[in-house]
Amino acid sequence: MTKKRERLEVVRDILKIIQDNHNSIKPTPLLRHSNLSTKRFSIYLKELLEKEFVKEMKDKTGKHISITVKGFRYLEKYQNIVNFIEEFEL
Repeated sequence: MTKKRERLEVVRDILKIIQDNHNSIKPTPLLRHSNLSTKRFSIYLKELLEKEFVKEMKDKTGKHISITVKGFRYLEKYQNIVNFIEEFEL
């Protein structure tokens, strides 16, 4: 049985993919790497844009998505929680 990713984990995964791609990735590769359906990916991306965790930029090569300061803070806080859970073996 495979474990379904929790919402916070999916958000972390999307932000991590962007970060690992030098903080700039086109929507299609991000969708592919996120391992989500197109519909679920669209919902998450819309929410991340609305909450200003990511921003969309356009140039001559198309749209690119990058993480904002708020998105980087999320990644940092998420890692703090993971470290806490591991430290106390919860």
